Amino acid sequence: MSEALPGERVEDKSLGELVALASSSVSDLIRAEMDLAKLELKADAKKAALGSVMFTIAALIGGLIVILLSIAFAYGLVAAGIWHWAAFLIVAGVYLLLALGLIAIGYFRIRKIEGAKRTRRTLKDDFTALRHRGDSGDPELTG
Repeated sequence: MSEALPGERVEDKSLGELVALASSSVSDLIRAEMDLAKLELKADAKKAALGSVMFTIAALIGGLIVILLSIAFAYGLVAAGIWHWAAFLIVAGVYLLLALGLIAIGYFRIRKIEGAKRTRRTLKDDFTALRHRGDSGDPELTG
């Protein structure tokens, strides 16, 4: 392959040599950029993995806190004069109501998903335009 040597003039090279030199330089540049991207993505992947581990540990600790607070709430009800079984049943009922409320909110949010209506409509229009090219009634493409 033709490379520019120190002291060599670009004007002395033929067009083919210049194109080969430019092509080589571009491919070297692309290769270097891809190597850089790989290194950056590898570093970002390590950071993301560490962050997800930290979030997982925090979620586990949060779950333990909810359990401990639930027990404390139940014993607080016991201290207020409610039987043990009734206090824990009340705590379970509170969580049941909370879960039902979250399920209802999630259900209504999911029902509002439109499923890319505009995209489906424009794709349908595109396929219709491809099938019926021009004003003739005969379809050009069949699908």
